Amino acid sequence: MSTTRTPSLKSPIYSLEGEQVGEIALPEVFHSTVRTDLIRKAFIALYTSSIQPKGRDPLAGKKVSVESFGTGREMARLPRHSGGRAGFAPMARGGYKPHTQRVSTVIHERLNQKERRLALASAIAATGNMSLVSSRGHHFDSEKIASLPLIVSEDLESISKTSDARAFLTNTGLAPDVLRVKSSLKTRAGAGKKRGRKNRHGVGPLIVVSKRCPANLAFRNIMGVDVVEVFNLSVLNLAPGGVPGRLTVWSKPSVEALAGESD
Repeated sequence: MSTTRTPSLKSPIYSLEGEQVGEIALPEVFHSTVRTDLIRKAFIALYTSSIQPKGRDPLAGKKVSVESFGTGREMARLPRHSGGRAGFAPMARGGYKPHTQRVSTVIHERLNQKERRLALASAIAATGNMSLVSSRGHHFDSEKIASLPLIVSEDLESISKTSDARAFLTNTGLAPDVLRVKSSLKTRAGAGKKRGRKNRHGVGPLIVVSKRCPANLAFRNIMGVDVVEVFNLSVLNLAPGGVPGRLTVWSKPSVEALAGESD
């Protein structure tokens, strides 16, 4: 039995200066149905898989020699040290803590392989949906970016300087999103400031390349911009927070690699 495939739509290819230099047929994955429920489910499964289980010593607060004095001393019947100070009990100073966190607690969400693949395809398709990208909060020049997905020539992977990377973002209309991320920089509340994560900020454009290239070094100093290889794509990259529609820049070789994978 033969199956008919829908014809792939053409998408423009832009140069580093923001000028259209050609067209390319979009792979079938870009025409997938966007399943926001599966994307959220996959994000939670992938995010929890990186959380390290932790717990408390079952004997914490119990390694003491205490005994209740009993009645007749007008004192509560708490276990006490020889000096009269209470111990061991949950309400006492230095006592054990009830219902502590345990290593056996199940914190990792499981996900079927087919669901994982469908969620990844949905997240890739969401990068070509203008309404989803806009509703996610990304800012870009609509005059320079008339349609999505945004595909750039193979010269994107040869950018080796941060100054050239900033010029590329400006030429293609992505500079407003970088400024949005920079203005969202805030100091984290709580003790996390002392644990290597003092600041927090939003996420900006995602750069997808076909292989490890100089672009990894060129974009890493720009706040909010991430570079990932096409075969290392994950829902964590494409839908941070489980919300689909991240503003994504695809290099031409990465799109061709997707097309070869789908075939």
